[in-house]
Amino acid sequence: MPKRIPLFSLLVLLGLLGVQAPILGQALVPYTPQLDSKELEQQGLNLAQDAIQLARFQQYELAVPRAQLATQLAPKSFQTWFILGSLYVQTEELDKGIETLKRAHSLDPKEAGVLFSLGSAHFQKGEYDQAVSQLQAGLKIKPDVPEALFDLGNSLYMLKRFPEAIAHYEKAVAQEKVFWPAINNIGLVKYEQGDVKAAIKHWEQAIAIDGEAAEPQLAVAVALYAQGQREKGLALGEAAIRLDGRYADVEFLQENLWGDRLLSATKTFLQTPRIQATIAQSGTPPMQIEMSPE
Repeated sequence: MPKRIPLFSLLVLLGLLGVQAPILGQALVPYTPQLDSKELEQQGLNLAQDAIQLARFQQYELAVPRAQLATQLAPKSFQTWFILGSLYVQTEELDKGIETLKRAHSLDPKEAGVLFSLGSAHFQKGEYDQAVSQLQAGLKIKPDVPEALFDLGNSLYMLKRFPEAIAHYEKAVAQEKVFWPAINNIGLVKYEQGDVKAAIKHWEQAIAIDGEAAEPQLAVAVALYAQGQREKGLALGEAAIRLDGRYADVEFLQENLWGDRLLSATKTFLQTPRIQATIAQSGTPPMQIEMSPE
């Protein structure tokens, strides 16, 4: 296609051809096509879908600008604000995420997914009461979502409302029998309550569902080792760390809601020579473990 001629060049060209130049005021008025608002909204929704696809491949630097443009093209659509807010939360821009998700909620107060995402954002900020409130509101609209029940269980667990946390984990499992993270987290609660036998039982149930899940394997290993079954505990611990070396990192365990009692036992376990050797072989960077005073 020919290049667009700048205004100054066009005026010079017209003069050379003997054509009277137009008044500048007239020349500067461009033709403005009439834009179809429905078409623009559809383009915004298409961009939002593109953003979702990019996010699936963790290409957030490409996904976020598309989602931002989508909200401009379709500002009255809750979906565009929902997707942008979720991306902000995913990239840990939590305040932006909460603000944007609230905009989505104002456009469709009955959309449970927006409330679930708000709950997740508040949880990541450590605002557990707000997380509980948003998740409960979403579950009133859509009560049978295992992931939301699980998130509510986690929020209640962080508030040390242990019986309520277990009840919601159990509801999640009732909806999805193979949802092993909920079973695993019942074990975490039980251990913090001092019921080691019940904790081990739930972790073993989680392992039976997914034999490649490192977390319940390491938890069982630590519990058995602390009970004096050292050989069995060490063997299970070695297998768990070979599956996923991240679980040899105490900070990672804290992020995965391991409580104080279990972490204390885990720090001792991770310092054993066999486990230290396994950590070195797995390629996990060495860590500094602060031991609590006896």
